[in-house]
Amino acid sequence: MTHYFISAGIELQKGADLMKAEAGLQRLAKQTRDEPECHLFEIRQDLKDPTRFTLWECWTDRAALAAHYEMPHTKAYLAQDLTNVCYIEELGEIGTRETA
Repeated sequence: MTHYFISAGIELQKGADLMKAEAGLQRLAKQTRDEPECHLFEIRQDLKDPTRFTLWECWTDRAALAAHYEMPHTKAYLAQDLTNVCYIEELGEIGTRETA
């Protein structure tokens, strides 16, 4: 079975409350893990800069990730405007990259 993996870097929005962001991210992670097509959703905090986070995610496919963005808990977190996305990487096994 093939899965869709991503890694994303996010950082605290300027002026946002770090404790509120941490609580919101913890809630988002818990609710996201209950989504039926989510196989992994972990958020790690940078040990040297606590305003930066890395998300590790595994979904059934790209459509499952797109559906995640339409979920009420995802929309509720994003509406708080606590963090910014720095990067998103689509990941695969070594030797499986797409060629143009």
